[in-house]
Amino acid sequence: MKAFLLIALSCGMVVCAAATEHGPEIGEPAPEWTGLAGVDGRQHSIKDLAEFQVIVICFTCNTCPYSIDYESRLNALQKKYHDASASVKLVAINSNGIAADNLENMKKRAQEQSFRFDYLRDETQEVARNFGAIYTPEFYVLNQDRRVIYKGAMDDNTDATKVSERYVEAAVDAALAGRLPTVTKAGARGCAIRFRRSRS
Repeated sequence: MKAFLLIALSCGMVVCAAATEHGPEIGEPAPEWTGLAGVDGRQHSIKDLAEFQVIVICFTCNTCPYSIDYESRLNALQKKYHDASASVKLVAINSNGIAADNLENMKKRAQEQSFRFDYLRDETQEVARNFGAIYTPEFYVLNQDRRVIYKGAMDDNTDATKVSERYVEAAVDAALAGRLPTVTKAGARGCAIRFRRSRS
């Protein structure tokens, strides 16, 4: 137990956190982004995703144990909707301000884990700040009008074998049906994003 607490403190980890207090509220337009470098060597913009009916955004990183545990769930989520020919796109954004989360290390991680989704570097951390994201992993589901219809945790348990509520999937299915999900917010669980201190 002591070892876990030490790891948690060093990672800035929170086991169960409240939903974000800043950024867009449910039903409000999502912030846009442009010029985010991807592990595929391209620059990415939210406008590149105009063909998709639903966008799932996950703020994640290479280094948080919770984020690492969720990588297989991210791949499975993208595969599920791809195989169903659903108009859904998962985008992972890394805003963590430490060297282990730089673009080169992101490329290595994406290759090692065979990521099926876009993995983008938010070097200025502006995208995370605009969304009000403060944890990894933390999710936002955007509908066809690019309004936020869900934000928070992917599901109700960090142990994949004990998940009973899949909040993100329910929100995606609701968006595809043109409605709001029953659950629009759930507390994100994970590590705090390492924001750099602004210099005055």
